[in-house]
Amino acid sequence: MDSSETREEESGSKDSNETNRLLPIPSPPSSTEDDEEVAFDSREKILIVDADSASTLNVDGDQVPPFSWKKLWLFTGPGFLMSIAFLDPGNLEGDLQSGAIAGYSLLWLLMWATLMGLLIQLLSARVGVATGRHLAELCREEYPNWARFVLWFMAEVALIGADIQEVIGSAIAIQILSHGVLPLWAGVIITALDCFIFLFLENYGVRKLEAVFAVLIATMALSFAWMFGDTQPSGKELLVGVLVPRLSSKTIRQAVGVVGCVIMPHNVFLHSALVQSRNIDPKKKGRVQEALNYYSIESSVALLVSFMINLFLTTVFAKGFYGTKQANSIGLVNAGQYLQEKYGGGYLPILYIWGIGLLAAGQSSTITGTYAGQFIMGGFLNLPMKKWLRALITRSCAIVPTMIVALIFNTSEASLDILNEWLNVLQSIQIPFALIPLLTLVSKEQVMGVFRIGPVLEVE
Repeated sequence: MDSSETREEESGSKDSNETNRLLPIPSPPSSTEDDEEVAFDSREKILIVDADSASTLNVDGDQVPPFSWKKLWLFTGPGFLMSIAFLDPGNLEGDLQSGAIAGYSLLWLLMWATLMGLLIQLLSARVGVATGRHLAELCREEYPNWARFVLWFMAEVALIGADIQEVIGSAIAIQILSHGVLPLWAGVIITALDCFIFLFLENYGVRKLEAVFAVLIATMALSFAWMFGDTQPSGKELLVGVLVPRLSSKTIRQAVGVVGCVIMPHNVFLHSALVQSRNIDPKKKGRVQEALNYYSIESSVALLVSFMINLFLTTVFAKGFYGTKQANSIGLVNAGQYLQEKYGGGYLPILYIWGIGLLAAGQSSTITGTYAGQFIMGGFLNLPMKKWLRALITRSCAIVPTMIVALIFNTSEASLDILNEWLNVLQSIQIPFALIPLLTLVSKEQVMGVFRIGPVLEVE
């Protein structure tokens, strides 16, 4: 074989490596995957190849490869799907009520709750990458049956509570954008069909699904940034609100709601499963550490974006309604109308900007809720079944109580807003049932090996 043929083969091999970088791994599922539920089977996982050459895959497994922007891009996705839980309609409800009732005074709590949420999500990702199993699966393996079923039940309660807010939020947005033609219950039915959208998107691969969520997050960011620009909140008060902790007895419920709507229990289970969409060998310490480094960067950027969106919304309502007679009655249902009355139409009426942002938040969060429901049920119960059937079951668990809520509260805006506020408080109550297993397992050497966290971080 002459030198020109050798160069052509090497070039073809390099092009093949470049082409296969985002392709699922072509290996058949193992017998373990047939017998047990897994977050992603081997055919669905994204193949991570070093940017320069596939030959570097043969380096010592304990060595962390050098940083690469291309590899950061390959790891980008799970953190942004996780960040949707920080932007669901329950969060928007908490934001607007916090701004209207407490003004700028709880912005510091929003910032610290987001930072605490980031720490929790990084621990969740750490569990998933280091063990190759997600949190629900580890709970099934490590806890006795009675504890496992209690944790599963609490996770489902938290998920149903979040799903009620998400579906109702989407239904309200549909009602706004349809000029009131479609009632709340019709919006609930339309939103319920999103599980089939999810199944359709999932068939096209993880990256396609992540791209759809990126578009929805961008839609929210543009919508609420537009509202922020229209209303022009005080920069000085915003800065003081972020840097100076303030809390009064009149804003305790809003403060608890802010924490509850930012730190979502089902999201802890979700993120530990999403990180397994990339093919990482947990036996190679260097590869695990590399993945953790990239996921830390990606999750930090994703939650910075979510914090800015929540900040925009809180300050918009702080500027417009703090200290007014509407402050105690404002909620998801009437927020758009109040904004329209205060700031008028303009080139693009603020009512419809609000509706578009709310719809993007509702649709994205209901799909991730379906995703989380699959992992929670599959992990805790290990019930092998088709994905469409599990999605249908998890969606039905949320839609039935949501439809009841929609029919009961369809004509009572104030009651619906109070319900949403108390559902945020419910999330706060449910946090320990996800956080305690996470901290227990991530600090356990038998589970995590060298990637267990130290006692200082565990106490924090």
